[in-house]
Formats: sequence, C-alpha cells, structure tokens
Amino acid sequence: MGKEYSITPVSVPRVETKHRRINTALPHPDSVPVLEKLRSLEPISMRGMPPIVWDKAEDYYVYDRHGNQWLDWSSGVLVTNAGHGVKEVRDAIIAQVQSGLLHNYVFPSEERAELTELLISLAPADLKKVFLLTTGSEATECAIKLSRSHGIKVGGRGKIGIIGFERGFHGRTLGSQQAGGMAGQKNWIVNEDPAIFTVPFPDGYWQPDVTFDCFLKAIEQRGLKPENIAGVMMETYQGVGPDFAPTEYVRQLAEWCRKHQIVLTFDEVQAGFGRTGKFWAFEHYGLAPDLICCGKGISSSLPLSAVIGRAEIMDQFPPGSMTSTHTGNPVCCAAAMAAIRKILREKMTENAAALEPVLLAGLKKIQAQHPAVIGHVTAKGLVAGMQTVKVGTKDPDHDLAHRIIELCYQKGLLLFAPVGAWGQTVKIAPPLSIPKDALEEGLIVLEEATAQAVSELVGEPVLRAA
Repeated sequence: MGKEYSITPVSVPRVETKHRRINTALPHPDSVPVLEKLRSLEPISMRGMPPIVWDKAEDYYVYDRHGNQWLDWSSGVLVTNAGHGVKEVRDAIIAQVQSGLLHNYVFPSEERAELTELLISLAPADLKKVFLLTTGSEATECAIKLSRSHGIKVGGRGKIGIIGFERGFHGRTLGSQQAGGMAGQKNWIVNEDPAIFTVPFPDGYWQPDVTFDCFLKAIEQRGLKPENIAGVMMETYQGVGPDFAPTEYVRQLAEWCRKHQIVLTFDEVQAGFGRTGKFWAFEHYGLAPDLICCGKGISSSLPLSAVIGRAEIMDQFPPGSMTSTHTGNPVCCAAAMAAIRKILREKMTENAAALEPVLLAGLKKIQAQHPAVIGHVTAKGLVAGMQTVKVGTKDPDHDLAHRIIELCYQKGLLLFAPVGAWGQTVKIAPPLSIPKDALEEGLIVLEEATAQAVSELVGEPVLRAA
C-alpha cells in the first residue's frame, strides 16, 4: 500500500473527446522539474497522486499548462462539490479580499454571523450552535473533546469512552486517528488512549454481521458498560467504500445513545453538502445526530470546517477557552456561502441523486465483467467505490487499484490514489455539477482501464468470485 506513480514521461495514445484531451506524453516533460522539486523538498508521504501539475481547474475539468484536459472524478478529494473555481465562488472570494478584511481571529464579523446562520438553517432543528474551524481533523478532534467533556459532566470521570469503527477515518491528528479504525495508520502513537476504541462496522462485505447485537457484543468484550462511554463517532458513510450501515442498525444506535446520555457524532466531512443525493448523508437514516462534523464540500475551495450541534453540548466551555486561530476566516466564509447557495440554487443535490443509478449500473457492469477481482461496488449519489481483490478471494489488491487509476489518468479521467484500509478502493467523486453524458463517458474510460489493468496484472479474467 502507498505506492507512488512514476514521473518519467510515457508516450500515451492521443485522446480528443467532448470531455477529455490528452495530446502529450504524461507527465509532460516540462512539468518534470516541478515534480522533482516537490519530491526533493516535501516528505515522501506527499507523493502518491497521479503526476499532473495542475495549472487550472474549472467546474468538472482539470488542466495542465500543456493543453491536456482531464475529466475530474476526484473533486480535489471531495471538496469541489459545486465545481472547481466556479464564478460565484471566485467572485465572492475576490469581493471579500477587496473589502479589506482578510482575517479577524475570533473577533466578530458579519461574514461569520451570516455563514453560521446559513448552516443552522440547513441543520436539523435541535442543532442550534456552530463552531467554525479549518480542517476536518480539527472538527473531529473538537467533537471528541465535546463528547468526553459532556460524558464527565453527566456521568463523572468514568464516563470518558469514545467509540469509533473499524476501517473508519476521521483525520490524521492524535485523537482523530485513534477514533479511526485503520490500525496500521496509528502505530506511531504507541501509547494509545485505552478509552478510545473501535468496533466492527456493519458494511455487509468485510463485516457480514450487520446487526446491532454485534455492536453490543463488541462493547461487552471490552468490559465496558454504557456508563463508561461518552461518545460514538461514526462516518455517515465510511469513506473506504463508500459503505453505509443498515438503517435499522443506525436507528438502534441512536436510540441506545439517547438512552444512556452518549453523544452521537456523525462525521460528514466528506459526505455533506449534497454528495450522496441528500444535503446531509445522515438524512438517509431518517434521524439526526447530536453533533455534525463537516468540511471539504462546505466551500468548494478554501480550508474551512465546522462542528454543528446541540446547545447543551456546544456551550460547555467558558469564553475564550475553545477557539481557533483561523475560525470563520472571512474569505473562507464568503467562499462557503457562495458554494452552498449555488448547490441549493442549482439543485446539485438532486443531480447527484438522479445520477446515482447511472453510476451504480456502470460499476456493476464492470464488476460483472471481472467478478473474480472486483469484489465489491457501491454508490450513493455521486460518491462510489470499486474495491479490488486478488483472484477469487477477499484479499485486497492494492496493485490492481493503483494500475486502474494510472490508466484512467493516461486516458484523461482523473481519480485520486487508491483509498481503503488496504488501499484497495478506486474511489469516484466527481463535482456535483457533472452532467449525465460526462459521467457516462467516464464510466466507459473506467471500463477500458479496468479491462486493461486486469489483463496486465491478472491475465485472462477468471469468471468466478470469492
């Protein structure tokens, strides 16, 4: 897991379609010095993406400066829900910059007041407070802090447990990584908090037991009781899939949390702002959490995140004791308001919902062609995943996912590096503005790339599944 793509230029077939244009070797030879400079100056961890030196990005296209155009299925890792560099967002950023206010710490501003009001208007009725932050990790760290503090308040020093889920991801900082469920990513912590632990996620593929009893048994095996638990943090869908839990499971979880005064947090950092065909992905479950962590698609551009929650949980700390240096930066707020209003005005959430059947059907077609190596496909709205496995098994195959993405890049379809607990998932997340014909063209490219990658790495397809 964690391979990088070569930056040696390779001759590839020319591509010229309505949505894609590749007319040079890739990467273009003139972009190699930039790639080499980054490799020499940045840590190795920053490598791994297809080696495009972005020059500009517009709506659902990404360009280099050498005339190549990619159909974007990354949204810059689920950020540009409203589209890359759309006029409304650019204009809002420019107007705010020209206003003279670029930063104001936590001193009041009209921009912050307007954005918090907008977010509250879109949140469930019982969630009345918003804390604006910068990154998704910062938001999930804040939710852990709020949950544990609330647990201590209602249950004493013994009610501090935080439950996450296996294969979950909440960020790369100390608390967020512990609440996440990818064991290999937290070896560096060494002395993990014994009161933060994970339980199986009921995805129905990697974890076949999707009953709520599985959750209760996992807690019991840890020797914990509800009076020891302060909060449960759950991605509304697990980004490694994307995988949703069964609705009945989540409803039982929410009822259990209410019964035992446990804060339920839904991590919507990559799921919110229309991505799944609902404005909030938890709407698929027909309930609301105590806290929402959101970010990424909130601005379709600049760094901004938020925690939205119940007043009695959000208001636990006195003035000046829970702040952030760049909270509600006015330029970021302006971008967010423009992006959210565009998503609402142009019914992009509805577009995501309408295109879901097209996307899922395309992935199922590819799976049917290669059932021995495409183990699991899922789609909800305009987020989808194709999980690769070794022939006839459920052993993840990172190399196959890596090669599929490389071939797509060479054919003018842009995806980010494989994701998942084992780097086995080809993740699909185009801007919500993408039209049907562009989505269908992308599916044709993905089908071609998958067939070529399977032929190269596996040989003739083996028509049997695990």
